[in-house]
Amino acid sequence: MIEAEPRGPGTGTRALVVYPHLRSCGDGGALRSPGARLDEAVALAEAIALDVVATRVVPVVRPRPSTLIGKGSVEALAALVEENSVELAVVDAAVTPVQQRNLERAWKCKVIDRTGLILEIFGERARTHEGRLQVELAALTYQRSRLVRSWTHLERQRGGFGFLGGPGESQLELDRRLIGDRIVRLERELEHVKQTRALHRKARQRVPYPIVALVGYTNAGKSTLFNRLTRAEVLAKDILFATLDPTMRSLALPSGRKVILSDTVGFVSELPTHLVAAFRATLEEVLEADILIHVRDVAHPDSAAQKADVEAVLKDLGLGEAVEQGLVQALNKLDLLPPEARTALVNRAVRDPLAVPISAKTGEGCDALLALIDRRLADGKQPVPLDVALSDGAGLAWLYRHGEVLERRDDDDFAHLLVNLRTADLERFAARQRAT
Repeated sequence: MIEAEPRGPGTGTRALVVYPHLRSCGDGGALRSPGARLDEAVALAEAIALDVVATRVVPVVRPRPSTLIGKGSVEALAALVEENSVELAVVDAAVTPVQQRNLERAWKCKVIDRTGLILEIFGERARTHEGRLQVELAALTYQRSRLVRSWTHLERQRGGFGFLGGPGESQLELDRRLIGDRIVRLERELEHVKQTRALHRKARQRVPYPIVALVGYTNAGKSTLFNRLTRAEVLAKDILFATLDPTMRSLALPSGRKVILSDTVGFVSELPTHLVAAFRATLEEVLEADILIHVRDVAHPDSAAQKADVEAVLKDLGLGEAVEQGLVQALNKLDLLPPEARTALVNRAVRDPLAVPISAKTGEGCDALLALIDRRLADGKQPVPLDVALSDGAGLAWLYRHGEVLERRDDDDFAHLLVNLRTADLERFAARQRAT
């Protein structure tokens, strides 16, 4: 077991962060060193003002069904919890309800796993009605799989969804039937949100601006880049998950073409599946985007692993084809690199037509990024005359989404269009029409 590191003083709940390094079990953090994964877990904990007083990496050869980690490690950590007056233990892994209960009994403190911690962060950060609905749905789905009980030994410190909560938390005392009823109501409300978003998209399609979505690992600098390009004032802080609620602004490219730029929630390794599902209404803006800009923190030691995590989430969302074809990469935080690393990155990017080294903080490279977006939107497009039945609303929407409608004239039965389309999109549209 790697010894605990001393932590500085803080004012929040005293927490221990434990990373079980599953060496022989295909650990999801295999691309990262155990130390880097522990650092990320600490950053997640500190994102909600937990006072991390000790950390440990615990090697695990074979997970124990009862406690996940070995008996000796459980006992050693129990002594550490007592020595440091720990109130909350964060286990940076998926922990079953049985394992959670047994660890709490052994350590005599509250225990949450990686999913619970991420949900707690999301519960605190979501600001819009939609965001709160999405997080509550994910939290209740998670709670339904847990042992439902009330906690009496850790007073509530903040907002969120009850994983760090204390006495009087009625949602933790709800039985499965009540939770199920609430989930059904939330899903119904989110379906209404989805319909509202669809209406907004239809309104945008009348003035067919392409959508450019910023995606990337949490804290990669998406919101800072969004603010730089659009002169907006979206919250941009050096903390994980600063942005949860989507923001969209119009943006003029060097050619004069207008696009809609979308700032989205950041991804993270082992992002809970039901959380991705709950945020699907928000992530639809990513699914509908004409261009995805993958904002990468090239100054981070695990930049390559973060890239793999983001691409994995995009594939889970059904965007595997876009990933395989290659995403535009904004290689951010160039200003943080030492001179030699900076020069090497710039030289590599020269050979990659889809990569642009930038600093969202200073603005360096942003003009080149905008020019690349411009070229990608215009690349291979040609005006094509098309006649589409007015009854084929889905086909018309598809053309507005994937092309630029230059002219339109309607008669009783057909819409006669002149559409700027890429050759591949024209072939996809033709195949779609044949199938219908």
